[in-house]
Amino acid sequence: MRLGEIRNAEALASGKPLDGVRVLALEQLQALPFATQLLARLGADVVKVEKPGTGESGRGSLPAMTDPAGRQVGATFLRNNLGKRSVAIDITRDAGRQLVLELVPHFDVVAENFRPGVLDRLGLGYDDVRSIDPRSVYLSVSGFGNTQPSPYRDRPAYAPVPEAMSGIYEMKRLPGAAPIPVPMGGVGDIGSALFAVIGVLAALRHREHTGRGQHVDVAMFDCMLSITDLVTNFWSMGLAEGQLAPHIMHGFRASDGWFIVMVIREYEFERLARRIGQDQWLTDPRLATRAGWIEHLETVVRPGIEQWAAGRTREQACAELGAAGVATAPCLRAGEVVTDPHVEAHDMLVEVDRTDGVAQPILVPGNPIKMTDVAIGPERRMPWLGEHTDEVLAAEIGLSAAELVRLRDAGVLG
Repeated sequence: MRLGEIRNAEALASGKPLDGVRVLALEQLQALPFATQLLARLGADVVKVEKPGTGESGRGSLPAMTDPAGRQVGATFLRNNLGKRSVAIDITRDAGRQLVLELVPHFDVVAENFRPGVLDRLGLGYDDVRSIDPRSVYLSVSGFGNTQPSPYRDRPAYAPVPEAMSGIYEMKRLPGAAPIPVPMGGVGDIGSALFAVIGVLAALRHREHTGRGQHVDVAMFDCMLSITDLVTNFWSMGLAEGQLAPHIMHGFRASDGWFIVMVIREYEFERLARRIGQDQWLTDPRLATRAGWIEHLETVVRPGIEQWAAGRTREQACAELGAAGVATAPCLRAGEVVTDPHVEAHDMLVEVDRTDGVAQPILVPGNPIKMTDVAIGPERRMPWLGEHTDEVLAAEIGLSAAELVRLRDAGVLG
């Protein structure tokens, strides 16, 4: 799907669910920008406040492309900021802080993901915003939260930090091997973003009844404890430290790569055994229990599955096992994901043309929320740094052209 394209166009007349909701985002990198991008896809007007000159830190990530002004724009920024507008305001200056506070009453949500205490010191914390507009919903996303005590409150926290502290790295670590950080992309960021969106929607709904805004506080560590729930749950139920439940959830080799098989019930094991021609497994006392499947995984189960799969591709093996009622999937490589027919049918990749002469468009994940009465798209490209500064400040707080020039000359605006 390309920028500007529309699916389910007949639903355009119904608008988007969040039409009329306005978000002022003091954000950087991924956890909050992904959340506000999702809000924008659902119809919200998102205005992003960035630092003049360099912009938010996601613009400095690698790999990167060059924007029309010759500035570097990093991959983290490119995949998390579709559909937003950008204003460049130096919030460390009194005049910049005042501009943001003047914007607050024009927005429903003020969202930030600075380290706890930073915006309080700048005069842009929750109490500052609430004093200007008690109806404002103030969203904070941080490593360890703002509103409740934590011994880690002041620590910096990229996604791997709460991921590691959730216990999932140790649970999945192979004996003798080092932990593998970020084993599935930015789950700490994306997972926290989803909880943040839920919190904002709930707070807006609550405001309809009470007339009051509130502080929605999302700690990434809390989110990871929820997402990796089996770590603490299994421990509480007697499994040894790092031990998994006795299920077959492993990768196996086919002729052209790897595929995974998941067998967690006895009837699924029977289906697996019969489909690959290993009927004797069903009377083998070593494999009579789930614990036995795992105990003899490397000596019996794996050789049997991989001998059968050696003459099949990943897709052939998965198609045959799937037809027999066994949950399985090929381990796709990046290029295979891009050309997968499901991905195309669901418009799950958005093509963004580069501005630096490279032919290959940048691919950004599409919106996974499909609604029958809401059109998919049109997606708008990510904003260039400060692209909408004059437009927003003139329309929202009535700054004149002369005032904009004066503030820009003073370094308050970019």
